[in-house]
Amino acid sequence: MTFLHAIILGITEGITEFLPISSTGHMILVSTLFHIPQTEFAKTFEIVIQLGAIMAVGFLYVKTLLTKRIIWSTLMAAFIPTSIIGFIAYKWVKEYLLGNPMITVIALGIGGVAFYVIEHALKKRPLLTTTLEKITIQQAIIVGVGQSLSIIPGVSRAAASIFTGMMTGLSRQTAVEFSFLLAIPTMIAASALDIIKSKPFVDSSQLFPIIIGAGVAFVTALMTVKLFLKYIQNNTFLPFAIYRISLALIFWYFILR
Repeated sequence: MTFLHAIILGITEGITEFLPISSTGHMILVSTLFHIPQTEFAKTFEIVIQLGAIMAVGFLYVKTLLTKRIIWSTLMAAFIPTSIIGFIAYKWVKEYLLGNPMITVIALGIGGVAFYVIEHALKKRPLLTTTLEKITIQQAIIVGVGQSLSIIPGVSRAAASIFTGMMTGLSRQTAVEFSFLLAIPTMIAASALDIIKSKPFVDSSQLFPIIIGAGVAFVTALMTVKLFLKYIQNNTFLPFAIYRISLALIFWYFILR
């Protein structure tokens, strides 16, 4: 992997991690487009640089996390089902799903259709929970179970957690912010597990691309999160559903067909 590849993937990760369009899916598609070999190191790189994006959320929400400690109970309640399912499925996901562009394209397309349907259905349902502090343990657990679907590349951790949250009654803003914060324990755990499991595949000469990728992901994620929060104040997620479906069709037709 070249430094240019590290920068490209870092930008991709930073932009897509918190949008409902699948960061892992985009990383796989970009790797395919730029002919980046899907080696064990490349798979580890794509997981570990997520820490850069997560640091951006920690930076933006540090005051919230320190002053509203009640949020941690619901974050942990959501994290537990995700961590259990992720730990059990880790080996299978990395061996058979990561690096597979066809699975990614299918998940992007099906997810786009599902999100389009869900977005229309939610217009008829009242969204009652409007602040992070009012999220219940039951709602948090459901969000955590929903988020676990994102072990499939192309589903999107953000999309799964945001829409599951909205289906439990969270407002659009609250669901998005909870998804942002839930990414912190989820991605730290996923990266730590991968570092432990993949230690034989990473040597000191490969640390610099990881640092570059994580740094670029941090900067781009910082900008993306701020813009996304402004966007959702007056807009729906329908453009993201259309984008997912269009991207899946275009990539299938021009690259995989």
